[in-house]
Amino acid sequence: MILVYVNSSNGLSKAALETVTYAKKLGNEVVVLTNGKASSESLICLGEYGATKVLVDRMVDGEDPQQLTRLISAVVQNIGAKTVIFSHDLIGKAVAPRLSVRLQAGLIAGAISIPDADGAVKVNVFSGKAIGNVKVSSDIKIISLLPNSIQPEKTGANCPVEETNGLGGAAAIKVISTKKPEGEILLPEAELVVSAGRGLKGPENWGMIENLAKSLGAATACSRPVADIGWRPHHEHVGQTGVAIRPNLYIAIGISGAIQHLAGVNGSKVIVVVNTDAEAPFFKAADYGVVGDAFDVIPKLTAAINKFKESQN
Repeated sequence: MILVYVNSSNGLSKAALETVTYAKKLGNEVVVLTNGKASSESLICLGEYGATKVLVDRMVDGEDPQQLTRLISAVVQNIGAKTVIFSHDLIGKAVAPRLSVRLQAGLIAGAISIPDADGAVKVNVFSGKAIGNVKVSSDIKIISLLPNSIQPEKTGANCPVEETNGLGGAAAIKVISTKKPEGEILLPEAELVVSAGRGLKGPENWGMIENLAKSLGAATACSRPVADIGWRPHHEHVGQTGVAIRPNLYIAIGISGAIQHLAGVNGSKVIVVVNTDAEAPFFKAADYGVVGDAFDVIPKLTAAINKFKESQN
């Protein structure tokens, strides 16, 4: 039996569908546990990705990691789960280690593959500079899956949704207000990302970055210095001290490629760099590079993409 925890407070994210797909690849019976106000009508579709049933606790809002730990621990014991799957996001990072201690279960954090024949799971180590193989021998195993490591796959049909309340106890944290990231596409969910740095020379020039992102259907991001000086909001800051992302395509414009930035983006499937400095460190990590002025290159690239899209209609 495999238990998957999914945070559905703001709807079902791509990462949630990835974790259910991942769990289905590990075994036949997958139970999903979620919380909050998500409707049963929206949760039954998890069966399409491999869930046998969904358990939902309306009394838990997901803001208190200790309450979530108690809830998940109780469900693990009730259904006899031997494997627990999280997404390696903020909640997964806060809850999975607590659950590991509570259940005396081995934890594999940041998995990027399904277990091999020997039970070893690949994980990123040294900020993504190398791959490690981790294996746990405890009776119960916990795995947190790094987002965008696998693609969601529909393999079944709708599944039943059951209510369960009170297993987590009372929350010790009360959230007064929440400021959510803005934008049509959120960075952790984005498969395409267009990012820029101080090479843009000022916030007034960000329009061409947004135009390129719009033409691609991509999210926008920035380097830490750009966020620190207030050109862009901090939720767009990617890197070791910001949001770590693993999109299929990452376009870095006017970013030198300091090691702190690379640590948050080097899991990208394809990296494209545009910079006037041919010696910029980012070119060493890039799959494709353009040595040129962004103010000349990006408008032409955007125009070419729009022309191509029009030719396909």
